[in-house]
Amino acid sequence: MKVYRSHGAEETALIGKKIGVALQAAGVRRAFLALFGEMGVGKTAFCRGFCEAAAPGAAVRSPTYTVVNEYPGRPVPVFHFDMYRIADADDLYSIGFSDYLAREGLILCEWSEKITEEIPSDALRITLSREGDRDERKITVEGGSYEDLID
Repeated sequence: MKVYRSHGAEETALIGKKIGVALQAAGVRRAFLALFGEMGVGKTAFCRGFCEAAAPGAAVRSPTYTVVNEYPGRPVPVFHFDMYRIADADDLYSIGFSDYLAREGLILCEWSEKITEEIPSDALRITLSREGDRDERKITVEGGSYEDLID
């Protein structure tokens, strides 16, 4: 388990970028990053930073209403999910979630607590939580096949 501290959205994005750089450097072509945390804790900021490394130039925004945004990446695409509005397995089926899991690409999944049964067993679990002052965050990274690649 790795624990990081952030004191604002920019630092949270830098932590996301660090993880994106590590996966890129290792040549990872398929990964699932399950993000957990309450509203406003920095999940999208983390994703923005990750995409700076994995999908440079992507206009990263929360896919709350579209459920998934696809960003062309180097060398594989990034699929950015927001499961906030997902109610059940039928909703996942209707967006083709299993098809994304079968494809080569890096999956960022916000609100993973809504789909715990569907998270791949080798997923990297990233939990963001508030600590201390209003901007301080604790970011815990654990599990998955890729934890050892990250400093």
